[in-house]
Amino acid sequence: QVQLVESGGGLVQTGGSLRLSCAASGLTFNSYAMGWFRQAPGKERDFVAAISWSGDTTDYSDSVKGRFTISRDNAKNTVKLQMNSLKPEDTAVYYCARNTGGSYSSSWNKAFQYGYWGQGTQVTVSS
Repeated sequence: QVQLVESGGGLVQTGGSLRLSCAASGLTFNSYAMGWFRQAPGKERDFVAAISWSGDTTDYSDSVKGRFTISRDNAKNTVKLQMNSLKPEDTAVYYCARNTGGSYSSSWNKAFQYGYWGQGTQVTVSS
């Protein structure tokens, strides 16, 4: 059974930090790039960050660059998203997803590049 399970969401004040984790099972993890997306109420699902299969290449949306850090542990089949200096506009449901490829792609920020998705974890940043 394929599973991507996110955890670590919650309520935090502006300027605070959260660390999201995504645990993968039932699928090949260490050969594929992984990504984080988010979706706020009434909005489309937006790209947040991605990391290559080896972890040596990362990419971020402009809105989170410098504040968020994506990392992975292939031995533990996990990918994490460290979120610092959180803002109310970061409020959303955050999803992890497995890319269809392993290395960097110019389409990394496109949802169609991802074949498996988690159920999401809510992040709420209060002002």
